[in-house]
Amino acid sequence: MNGLFDGRNPRAVVFDCDGLLMDTEPCWSVAETELFARRGLPFGPDEKALVIGKSLPAADAMAEAFGEPEGGAEIADELLRLVTEVVTAKAEAMPGARELVELTAAAVPVAVASNSPRALLEAALVRGGLSEMFPVKLAADEVAAPKPDPEMYLTACALLDVDPVDALAFEDSMTGLRSARAAGVTVIGVPTLKQQDFPADVVIGSLRDEELLAWIRGWPRR
Repeated sequence: MNGLFDGRNPRAVVFDCDGLLMDTEPCWSVAETELFARRGLPFGPDEKALVIGKSLPAADAMAEAFGEPEGGAEIADELLRLVTEVVTAKAEAMPGARELVELTAAAVPVAVASNSPRALLEAALVRGGLSEMFPVKLAADEVAAPKPDPEMYLTACALLDVDPVDALAFEDSMTGLRSARAAGVTVIGVPTLKQQDFPADVVIGSLRDEELLAWIRGWPRR
């Protein structure tokens, strides 16, 4: 693929979830809107700027906006409950996600490694029909330091019994890219922000990329 992987197939593949396999960002916006509405506050572009790309750590910023400076932990719990409800009801798999995971898992061991807490990760995977495809699942609340720290990828590779240099990651965010790179894992990028300079080893536009799928179909089946 683009000459980069000629003659070198990975021994395992680790997938991100949010924004890569599952389109969960709209669910966060719904949950955040409800969180603000419960306090009689609007939720527009300025408010979204407080939280986008920050996930639950943005609760401290919201606590300040709500005039509840000591309430960060409680707000994080409330937001997690809300977004889990929305993901369970409305989240959709990204185009080609199930097909790609199924094709990959027929050839090599696979894992999912997400910066979401376990409850939210499982809700997303179940909603997308992906949960049973992953024998190894790793969530942010199961490691000491989530992405961009390399621990999540190092742990996933250990659970898959593969050296990180022999693994491949799929990521859509700079945070995930930095994590995989720091662990020594080769990265295929499917950036959420299409105009962003995304320095992955290979960058593709979608999980249905024909060159990618042809490459994976060429791997020996298990």
